[in-house]
Amino acid sequence: MPRKINLAEAFGRIDEHYSPRIAGEVNDFQVKIVKVQGQFVWHHHDEEDELFLVVKGRLLMHFRDGDEWIEEGEMIVVPHGVEHCPDVPEGEAHVLLIERAGTPNTGSAGGDRTVEPVPLDPVS
Repeated sequence: MPRKINLAEAFGRIDEHYSPRIAGEVNDFQVKIVKVQGQFVWHHHDEEDELFLVVKGRLLMHFRDGDEWIEEGEMIVVPHGVEHCPDVPEGEAHVLLIERAGTPNTGSAGGDRTVEPVPLDPVS
């Protein structure tokens, strides 16, 4: 039977930044939650679009031609091929991502910040 997820409680179980957890799957896409703080890496995805929904806090999305603030309750879709760099210059943000399964978090950049998303720990 499908089970609901309380996002505030789920984010409360995550300690690391930029370490996505898989909260669910919809067809060929994963719904991930991630805590972000500070600047990530510049990257793009050759074939995958990404949806970023800010659940808590605010996210500054850098693009080569300008920046966009995404406030709590707002979302942005970054089309494939568009270079971007997520950043939270102050505090922390809680972000829900929707992207095709298998999409690496660092896209074209690779490197030591590339991590495999893991399933969200079940509630005890």
